Amino acid sequence: MRMFNRVVIFGTGLIGGSLGLALKEKKLARQVIGLSRHKKNAELAKRLGAIDKVATTLEPIAGADLVILAAPINTIMEIAPKISGRLNKKCLVIDVGSTKNEIVSKLNTLIPGFVGCHPLAGSEKKGIVHAQKNIFAGSLCVITPNAKTQKSSFNKAKLLWQKLGAKILVLSPKKHDQILSFTSHLPHVIAFSLTSCIPDKFFNISSGGLKDVTRISGSDASLWSEIFLSNRQNLLRSISTFQTKLAKLKLALRQKDKRNLKKILSAAKTKRERLG
Repeated sequence: MRMFNRVVIFGTGLIGGSLGLALKEKKLARQVIGLSRHKKNAELAKRLGAIDKVATTLEPIAGADLVILAAPINTIMEIAPKISGRLNKKCLVIDVGSTKNEIVSKLNTLIPGFVGCHPLAGSEKKGIVHAQKNIFAGSLCVITPNAKTQKSSFNKAKLLWQKLGAKILVLSPKKHDQILSFTSHLPHVIAFSLTSCIPDKFFNISSGGLKDVTRISGSDASLWSEIFLSNRQNLLRSISTFQTKLAKLKLALRQKDKRNLKKILSAAKTKRERLG
């Protein structure tokens, strides 16, 4: 069943492109229009079937009933004031940003129909060439309403993600950022740092374990710089917690305390098994 007449997607990269493909595959929109900071990206998205039309101005927003902000955090913050006065009153606006408190606080004030969303899907790869129509199937999407979120907009956003195959978790923006600082942002900090500390000449002498642990250090540096800074206070606390745990392991090594070392490793192994 078609939910939307015209959808406008800002950002036709991995997530924006995947949303376009999924909306078209499931026939949830009559028309999908793409906007990108780089026109070539939007043109490629059209050739790959993720969008129907490339827009070069904000004009299509006036007739949209769904606007998706699939851009970096700073771009979302910059574009919100520019589109707020052009939107149809009944238009649903969602974002897919990796932090929520900063975005939701600003956009829920500017845009009545805004609902903060974070689909936990994707990979360290970027760009429309890696977009997938089924990327959201079986994934988790966190929706982060605040006191200003319209119930009708929230319900429509929830239904959209469910039709895309995602499971829904509702959190406050602050709680989302606190949790993701541990489960997403800290792992990236560790992966980037680990990759940086290994001497270049050692890279050819490694097993698959190094690739597994450092995979996400291949993520886009500009994008993740914005994410880290947007969630700075939570991330600093998460890093401090990690440093405390690392210090305990280091102390066990220094003291040649095999019993305590084994206890630390076993506890981590048991916890990891819960991820499946």
